Amino acid sequence: MQNYPLTLDRFIDHAAKWHTNARVVTANRGVVANRVDYAALRSRSNMLSGALQALGLRVGDRVGTLAWNTAQHLEVYYATMNAGIVCHTLNPRLTTSHLAAMINQAEDRVLAIAASLMPVLADLLPLCPTVERVIVLDDADRDAAVRDFAVPVDGLDAILAAHGAPMAWGAFPEEAPAGLCFTSGTTGAPKGVVFTHRSNYLHTLMSIQPDAYCLSAKDTILVAIPMFHANAWGFPFSAPSVGASLVLPGRDLDGASLAALIRSENVTIAGGVQTVWIGLLDHLDATGGDVPSLERIIIGGSKCPDALIRRMEERLGVRVQTTWGMTEMSPLGTVDSIQFPPAAERSSGRPPIGVDLKLTDADGEALAEQRGTVGRLKVRGASIIDRYFGADSDVLDQQGYFDTGDLATIDDSGALTICGRSKDLIKSGGEWINPSEIEEIVGRDPRVAQVAVIGKAHPKWGERPVLVVELRRGGEVAGGALIDTLRGRIADWWLPDEVVVLPRMPVAATGKIDKVRLRADYEAGALAGHVKPRVSA
Repeated sequence: MQNYPLTLDRFIDHAAKWHTNARVVTANRGVVANRVDYAALRSRSNMLSGALQALGLRVGDRVGTLAWNTAQHLEVYYATMNAGIVCHTLNPRLTTSHLAAMINQAEDRVLAIAASLMPVLADLLPLCPTVERVIVLDDADRDAAVRDFAVPVDGLDAILAAHGAPMAWGAFPEEAPAGLCFTSGTTGAPKGVVFTHRSNYLHTLMSIQPDAYCLSAKDTILVAIPMFHANAWGFPFSAPSVGASLVLPGRDLDGASLAALIRSENVTIAGGVQTVWIGLLDHLDATGGDVPSLERIIIGGSKCPDALIRRMEERLGVRVQTTWGMTEMSPLGTVDSIQFPPAAERSSGRPPIGVDLKLTDADGEALAEQRGTVGRLKVRGASIIDRYFGADSDVLDQQGYFDTGDLATIDDSGALTICGRSKDLIKSGGEWINPSEIEEIVGRDPRVAQVAVIGKAHPKWGERPVLVVELRRGGEVAGGALIDTLRGRIADWWLPDEVVVLPRMPVAATGKIDKVRLRADYEAGALAGHVKPRVSA
């Protein structure tokens, strides 16, 4: 058989050659700003590869991106990775100090930045001595803003005009690094995950399967997952691999912008976290209208309440696919298949080929019974981390499994249900309370938009649970009524001591509910707009 290295240039080459009708669409506030076919995008990406090589970058160097979901960002993806340069995606919502820590650890030589993020450069660049050049992706009129920087700052088109040249892609092993993404910059030292060409290639083949994302050339995919977060769940690779069109919404993920885009581009599949779809639902409920082309929503991040899934399916007329994964898994771990009718209560689905699961006890020993019991979830596979960026040793157990930090159960059919994060467990009176079980019950209430349970310090019991909810627009419910929904369904001593109703749930930079902030705000007495009816424990 031929030696055919699994490198990511194969995907864009395939789309450019065989799917000439597919498009990559970039929008700004719901209005289309640019449409480009894969052939044109491939040509610009290849010329940018040549430009980066002319500027002195070599295989293994890192280029940081500080950008939104746009075609220009996608060009940088393919220009860097296909030249053997590592594309280091940075989260624009992090603080300057966190960004600088990640850039310095990666030793990024070039920073590609969206024009709207240019104001951060004045504070960021002095903290990043390895950065030699800045490329502005989407703004030609920026001269007044760049005069005082110590490194060259040029527009993308100017770089292409001055240095662009075609070059051969893929002249490196398939095990070469392709991407770098840090999992956290909000607590402790950030940890970098390095994706290889081989791991991303195999992850793509996993994700497009009929029992996974089930993608095809007939689809138009709205990517509402940030491209700086775990490669936007792999859609920048999976869409061109099947010839599907991509719709990239820029930075605006509000309900009005997404509704306009879905309608104008006849989007069939959309991916994103639950907060995005709450915004879409609220907009449609307030203004009327529908999104008739939309067939499926792929949802991930934190566990989605069943009430929200039902609301999405009934109001939008779609099938919701629930998934579970993490950056360390590239990120797909399990997915609910559309080949079967949806269960009454959604699991996170089953693992695709290439991912294996194992449940262990707290000491890391595999549970004798892997079905119907709760254990610590460990994973193994070709697109799952071996070691963190810069680490001297791996993070695997003796059998090669990675500890996800999640608690989970697997039913008799092989479907996975996440039961919570082990670090989120609340220890009260020496016994454990699982917030996820409480959140699951309260989340079924149709008046509740989002729910979280956090622990508060208690002088007698050590910790006690606090229920935090965001109600649907126009929803009203007393805290005591929410507690009543829990009675008889959990142990009495699990009942939360307090209910906090927030006008809006805080979310982390990746769109998940920010429990770290909730705990800190609660301890500081700074949960704005909250009410706290006392509930007897």
